[in-house]
Amino acid sequence: MTARHAEVDEETPLLRSESHGQGHHKRKHNPIPWGQFSILLILQLAEPLTSQVIYPFAPELIRNIGITHGDETRVGYYVGLMQSIFFATQAVTVLHWSRISDHIGRKPVIMTGLLGLSASMYCFGLSRTFWGAVISRSLNGALNGNIGVMKSMLAEITDPSNIAQAYAFMPIAWSTGATLGPIIGGSLSRPAERFPNVFGHSEFFKLYPYFLACAIPATFSAIACFVTLFFLKETVRNPLSIRQLLHLSPKAASPERTSKSLDIDDSSRPLPLRRLLVPRVIVAAGNYAFLAIVDITMRAIQPVFYSTPIALGGLGLEPQTIGLILSLYGITNGLVQIFLFGRVHDRFGTKRVFMAGVASTLPVFALFPVINELARLEGMSSTVWAVVLGQALLSIIVNFSYGCVFIFITASAPNKASLGSVNGLAQMLVSIMRTVGPATANSLFALSIDEKHHYLGGYFVYYALGALVCVALWVGTFLPDKTMSDEDEAEE
Repeated sequence: MTARHAEVDEETPLLRSESHGQGHHKRKHNPIPWGQFSILLILQLAEPLTSQVIYPFAPELIRNIGITHGDETRVGYYVGLMQSIFFATQAVTVLHWSRISDHIGRKPVIMTGLLGLSASMYCFGLSRTFWGAVISRSLNGALNGNIGVMKSMLAEITDPSNIAQAYAFMPIAWSTGATLGPIIGGSLSRPAERFPNVFGHSEFFKLYPYFLACAIPATFSAIACFVTLFFLKETVRNPLSIRQLLHLSPKAASPERTSKSLDIDDSSRPLPLRRLLVPRVIVAAGNYAFLAIVDITMRAIQPVFYSTPIALGGLGLEPQTIGLILSLYGITNGLVQIFLFGRVHDRFGTKRVFMAGVASTLPVFALFPVINELARLEGMSSTVWAVVLGQALLSIIVNFSYGCVFIFITASAPNKASLGSVNGLAQMLVSIMRTVGPATANSLFALSIDEKHHYLGGYFVYYALGALVCVALWVGTFLPDKTMSDEDEAEE
């Protein structure tokens, strides 16, 4: 056992252990490795593109396939179920993908995920039944373990001096995908009707009106797989081959791994799962999970609210209009994150920014009934549009919390070799929350506007989600007051 291992155990946070022994010397900001970092940003585009592209036309798809039998109040329920199934299957597999990446490397897992995204989106575009769409989304989630793996790679190519700066740029990928996805989904759905001169004579696009919108992100994911193969560098030291992993047995593994890692101390090996279940990791992962359910319920209700008729509690907007609103949000969010997150984080610290971001969702939920009441009184007036845009811009603030919670999760990891497992564990909890979130939120929305129940004037869902935000804020109080990135800034 090495001297270093004597100083570092499973309860030692990663960022602190890496700076152990440096005392309180002033830390310089090391430059971000832009080559590999840029590739990671490009690869992350695949996830928001494939998830966001269906949002503008999902309510219309549910109506057209006839699963609701003309009952408008049931649309939200089935949209939420279709959105949730992706995260349900991802919750089952994401921890396994992340732990596998600690052993065989990040690249093979990322490539598998990208191919899964591509195949499932092509299948979704060819789906003509509700259960066909559900199976496609299930395949999407089961094969995609990239979220935790890419976060692990980001932490491995950065250090405590530049990790906050790196996370400030991470929303570029999501915001770009969240911008392009709704534009693609809103403008390229039903191409035979929208562009009759180009697609009007195609029976294929009349039979599969959403295939073109789904094919764009599917093709991008396939191209991203080849980018990973040829340009992305592996960050796991001494990865096993897949063949070695498949034939691994407890007796045969030890000599093989030992012979390959004679020069590597114990702190450089992946820890078993039970040694990762320490309070520091659980608190960070739990806060990520509650942040995710607050955010996903807000994003799930938004398009359903926009598409529901005004008389039933929404705004009655067309898919292309919904796409434009979501795209404006995506563009603005990307700019705000790039230019403000790093400065705000350095000024106020990781925990304060995280808590403020979560708290900002309270007025966002409160504005949904206000917007509907204004629309009932004035129709779609300029005042209503101003409040809609104001609400969309206000919902940007919660995204600051993601960069902060990623820093907490990275700092909680015992060592770099276990980063994949820690991120996988956190992502598993998040996937569970995102499974429950859309279906629950949209079911509450449907229940609230149901003429038989009409709880709290049709606005019960917003009271329930406001209470959820309060619980998330309480969970946030258990986070440590400072991380190593905060201490580095204080020392400078």
